[in-house]
Amino acid sequence: MLLTDADVDPGDSRIRVARIAPLRSSAAYSDFILTRLLDHVSTSHCLVAQWDGHVLDARHWQPAFLDFDYIGASWPQFADGYDVGNGGFSLRSRRLMEACRAAQFEQVHPEDIAIGRVNRAWLEQQGMRFAPREMADLFAAERASDPQCTFGYHGVFNMPRALGMAAFWDIYQSLDYRGTIRPDFWPLVRAVSAGRGGLRRGWRMISDRYIAGHYA
Repeated sequence: MLLTDADVDPGDSRIRVARIAPLRSSAAYSDFILTRLLDHVSTSHCLVAQWDGHVLDARHWQPAFLDFDYIGASWPQFADGYDVGNGGFSLRSRRLMEACRAAQFEQVHPEDIAIGRVNRAWLEQQGMRFAPREMADLFAAERASDPQCTFGYHGVFNMPRALGMAAFWDIYQSLDYRGTIRPDFWPLVRAVSAGRGGLRRGWRMISDRYIAGHYA
């Protein structure tokens, strides 16, 4: 299912397009995921994939992933045990999404921090199961694990390696908004500047940001 406010042809009859109201900020996205995504889900679990994440290798799928109510790539920046996980490529159960609508759930932005950290203790008290870090790193790569060894990934900074430079560059040039790249801009510039045509790509990204203003 593709959730969008645009009139698009997905190019594949197996993909169902569901029209939603425009999400004009990342906070609006978080609110949608926490309060309205469930309206579009009829299965026991929902796989959420943002534009900069997707399934890499279906052979790395494990049925055990469905044993958990929430699983996403681990967060190596946290050492308190609340380190699973990233929402940009994540698997979550219907019952977890229902719990996110409860009055006791503290709605904060971003939505994955709301689930994986702010409300995790309360969610576990309601019987929700979060995947352990080791399982999360088999499910998806973000700032830990290896995109070549996981079911999926998230993070534009992983895209050149996960997809190959040519495929990433095609995607980059097609973006109508590049603001989400800003936090990882310089690592991406270094990555795209390698190899044949690299200097041209690197200069194009710098020009897009500082001259054309495409990252505003």
